[in-house]
Amino acid sequence: MPGIPSLGGGDTFDEQDTFVPEHLPEPGSFLNDVEILTGDDHIAVHRMAREVFEERGVYDVTFGYNLAKLNRDTRHPDAGFRYARDPDDPSILLAEFTPTTEFCPQGDSLAVGAFRAFNGERDAHEFDCVKVRVDEMLNESALVNQRLQALEEHFVETGDVRHDLGLGTDEDGEVSTERGTELPF
Repeated sequence: MPGIPSLGGGDTFDEQDTFVPEHLPEPGSFLNDVEILTGDDHIAVHRMAREVFEERGVYDVTFGYNLAKLNRDTRHPDAGFRYARDPDDPSILLAEFTPTTEFCPQGDSLAVGAFRAFNGERDAHEFDCVKVRVDEMLNESALVNQRLQALEEHFVETGDVRHDLGLGTDEDGEVSTERGTELPF
C-alpha cells in the first residue's frame, strides 16, 4: 500500500533502520520502571515489527502504510511504538503503542492487530510473548488495555491469538456497544 506524500515539502519519513528519539513517543505508564530499548536494540525489534505487520496486514488505513512506519513519520513525532524487555522475564517483549490522536478510531484495532501479528508470527523473533498496550492518552485506553490483557492471558494459556475478546466493560462497569469484535487481524 502506498504512503501519503508530504504536502509541506521536506522529509516526511526518517530513514529506514534509524533511531531518531525526537520522532518517537515518550514511553507511557506500561513501560514505567523498565529499561526502554534504544539505538540498535530498538531498531532490531522495530525491523521485526515491520516484518510481522507486513505479514499480517497491520496497516494504518488513514495513512495507507504498514503501522511500523508510523515511528518514522516526522509529522507524528509523539506516535508509534516503544519497546522494553520484561525485567522479570527477558523472553517477554513489552510494546506500547501511542496513536496519533487521543480519539484515534483505529486505536483498538491497531493495538489488537499488533498483538496478533507479534504473537502469531513467533518464528520471526526470539520472544515467547509480546505484551502490547496502548498509551493512556487514548480516550478508550482502559478498555483497550483490558481487552489486550484478556487476549494475552488466552494466548499464554492456549497459544491462540484469535480469541473472541468480547467488548469488555468501561470504568463504570458498562458494556461498550460502540464497536464489534470482528477484527480482520
